[in-house]
Amino acid sequence: MKKINFLLMIVMAIFLAACGSDGNGAEGENASSGQAKTIKLAHAGSESHQYHVAAEKFKEVLEGKEGTDFTVEIHPNASLGSEGDAIEQVISGSLEMTTVAADSSLANTIPEMNAFGIPYLFEDKDHVYSALDGEAGENLLSLADDAGMKGIGYWEVGFRHLTNNSKEVMVPEDVAGMNIRVQPATVWEEHMRALGASPTPVDFNELYSALDQGVVDGQENPLPTIDSMKFYEVQDYVSLTSHNYTPAVVLMSNSFYEELSEEEVTAVEEAVVEARDFQRQSLEEREEEILTTLEEEGVTITEPDRDAFAEATADVKESVSDEVPDEIVQSLIESKE
Repeated sequence: MKKINFLLMIVMAIFLAACGSDGNGAEGENASSGQAKTIKLAHAGSESHQYHVAAEKFKEVLEGKEGTDFTVEIHPNASLGSEGDAIEQVISGSLEMTTVAADSSLANTIPEMNAFGIPYLFEDKDHVYSALDGEAGENLLSLADDAGMKGIGYWEVGFRHLTNNSKEVMVPEDVAGMNIRVQPATVWEEHMRALGASPTPVDFNELYSALDQGVVDGQENPLPTIDSMKFYEVQDYVSLTSHNYTPAVVLMSNSFYEELSEEEVTAVEEAVVEARDFQRQSLEEREEEILTTLEEEGVTITEPDRDAFAEATADVKESVSDEVPDEIVQSLIESKE
C-alpha cells in the first residue's frame, strides 16, 4: 500500500510539472517576465561620456518599468575590455549588452557600418536622425542578426572634429604629415591618407596616453568626447570640421534576447528609445558649454574650410564600395526630410 501511494505521488508530481510547461518554453512567456534578469552593459567611455549618459538613463527607465524585473549593471571605462572585446563577448553570450561606435570595431564585424565613416555623408543632425530613426537605420541594425547579435537601437556619439597638438588647422594641407589616431577600420585609414596624414590605430581607452606621450599628434572625436575624456589637457587645437557623424549602436546578446518575454522585449526597446531621446537633448545643451570650457582651458578653436575638406576626402567613399553597397549609402543620404 505504501508503495502504491508513493508511486501515485510521483505520477502526480510529473503531471503537475507537465501542466506548468508546454515543453516549448510556454511556461513560458508568462513566467519569464516574473523572473529577475540582470543586464551587464559595458562601454569604453568614462562616467561622463555620451555612452554613459544614455546607459544611466536606460538603467533608470528599465528598472522603473512596472511588470518586468530588470537590474542593469553598467561597466564603463572599458573595464570589461575594448569595444572589440565587448562585441565578441556579446556574440558569445558572456555579456548581455554593449554600445559601440558604428564605424569602428563594429565595422569589422558588420562591414556595412563603414557607411558612417564616409566623410560629409550627413548635412546636420536633423538629417542624421531622419536616417537613423527611419527605414535606412532599421535596415542597418537588422544586419546585426547575421553577426550573432541583436541590434536594439542607436544612441549618439556625435559629429566628429579634428584636434592636434601642433598648429591651427584651417585647410586640408594643414593636416599633412601629422600622425592622427584613427578607429580600427579601413575607411578611417583612407580618410586620413586623403588629407596627407598618417593614420595610426589606437584603442580608445589608450588614446589619452597616446596623445600625452606624443605617439600621435592628434585625433578626431565629437566635442562631448573631447570634453568627457579630457583630451583638451593634451591637445592645444580643436578644428570644427564636422567631417562625420558617428552613432553608437546598442547591441544585445542573441541568447539573452531570446530568453525575454514579449513584455520584456518591449520594456527594453522602450527604455533604449527613452535613453536615446534624453541623451540627444542633453548633448545638444552641452555642446555650447563645452566650447566655453575649451576656451577657458586655453584651447584654440578654429572653423576650417569644410568645403575644402569635403573635396579632399570625396574619393574615400570608393574605398568601402566593396563593403558598403551604394543603395545603403543612398538610403542614408536620401533620408533627409
